[in-house]
Amino acid sequence: MPKPSAARPAARQRAAIRRNRPGGVASRILRLQRRYGALWPLVTGLFSLLVLFFGGVYGYMVVEGWSYLESFYMVLITLATVGFEEVRPLSDQGMVLTSVLILLGVGNFAFLIGSFTQILVEGRIQTVWGRHRLQRSIDKLHRHTIVCGYGRIGSIAVREIVREGLPVVCVEKDDALARKMEDDDVLFVHGDATDDEMLRRAGIERAKSLIAALSSEAANVYVTLTARQMNPDLHIVARANEESHIHRLERAGADRVMLPHTLGGVRMAQSVIRPTVTSFLELTGSDNGLDLAMEELAISDRSELAGLNLIDSKIRHRFNVIVIAIKRPDGQMLFNPPAQTVMQAGDMLLVVGGDEGLQGLWDITS
Repeated sequence: MPKPSAARPAARQRAAIRRNRPGGVASRILRLQRRYGALWPLVTGLFSLLVLFFGGVYGYMVVEGWSYLESFYMVLITLATVGFEEVRPLSDQGMVLTSVLILLGVGNFAFLIGSFTQILVEGRIQTVWGRHRLQRSIDKLHRHTIVCGYGRIGSIAVREIVREGLPVVCVEKDDALARKMEDDDVLFVHGDATDDEMLRRAGIERAKSLIAALSSEAANVYVTLTARQMNPDLHIVARANEESHIHRLERAGADRVMLPHTLGGVRMAQSVIRPTVTSFLELTGSDNGLDLAMEELAISDRSELAGLNLIDSKIRHRFNVIVIAIKRPDGQMLFNPPAQTVMQAGDMLLVVGGDEGLQGLWDITS
């Protein structure tokens, strides 16, 4: 039996991507319907009215041989039903066209009035307007974090990101949690995170990172796989419920996989074994009112620190911060680096210090 060609898997993968890629009139209409929500009947009614109007203009120009201005005026007085006389005497075909315009125009106006009245009665205008305003705020974000799921894990992740003053958008389909996010002033997209359109509305093409914190592990795998395909540069952190599932999420594209129950158990054990160390880590990672924080700072190629060693840079003297470790671009981690260690562009400094010192150090590393 001949061996399958090496190009076939790649061809099948490209074909699958093309099938999953949004396109076609039906998918575009569906995206518009989801975007406008309760206003969709008004949008379709106005669009059909425009089509009817300019279709009538074209019809009078063809059937009666009138000019554009005469045809425009005739359609205007016909759809408005103001009762003015015709521009010129109509032929039999012109009377048929006028009758069709009157019937369709009256029906269209009745549909628009009914749709608008329904929105008013149900009190949905304020809700729809609020969603559009929320979406406009999301559309302005760049290099933000997307959190999929606002449950016990996701809500804590959102809270910590907001506490650091960083932009974040949450994707959640549960109605009760959506109302809670409104109360918490959290930017969110109300929908299923496994839906590609919901991720696009959250701005995944512009996002810096994504946290897959859904309760279903299968959903986290799907979100991770889809997000990696939509934004290859995205930093993805995924939640797993069992240690045996870590490799599955990593194969799907997760940069890091977390086990919440394992992390909680380890932290509790460390609180008993090494309580002082645990207390110190909690102080540097929480809003405790102390001027102490742990931060990671990347050295850019424009930084004055690039090419200097630690002692010549005088980081400790100038900013009163301690360099705990240096992470090289190749992943090598240097803990408690010696004073002669040379910092390079692309290095990541892990430092501890006060807010003012960290801000000053950040200014010269970026």
